Amino acid sequence: MLNPEERYKKRLERSQPILDAFSAWLRKQTPQVLPKSALGQAIKYCRNQWGRLVVFLEDGRLDIDNNRAKRSIKPFVIGRKNWMFSNTAKGAKSSAIIYSIVETAKENGLNPFNYLKYLFKQLPSMDLADKTKLDQLLP
Repeated sequence: MLNPEERYKKRLERSQPILDAFSAWLRKQTPQVLPKSALGQAIKYCRNQWGRLVVFLEDGRLDIDNNRAKRSIKPFVIGRKNWMFSNTAKGAKSSAIIYSIVETAKENGLNPFNYLKYLFKQLPSMDLADKTKLDQLLP
């Protein structure tokens, strides 16, 4: 596994030339296709999103795709189906909050069960209006 600096260099070496060639192709094709055609719209969209497409080249710590984000919201998507059976909007909101806390714990390398136990132990004795105290509970 590469460290972020090695990943950054490897991306510049391998991905940058491909993206440069693709960008040149997009620029060349733009005046040659009908703007409202499917290809014309696809080229326009790609050119408008270019900065977002190449941002991974700027920092080796950035993921090259959004697979991690997709994996982290999958339980929420599954939960959304279950929330249809929540008796109240407040119950559904509470479930969504718990899902969010569990996924945040996982993303930060914590055991969700232990993190929830810690929160349930700390929160009752805290001043919930004091945001600095709440920030101390974040993973």
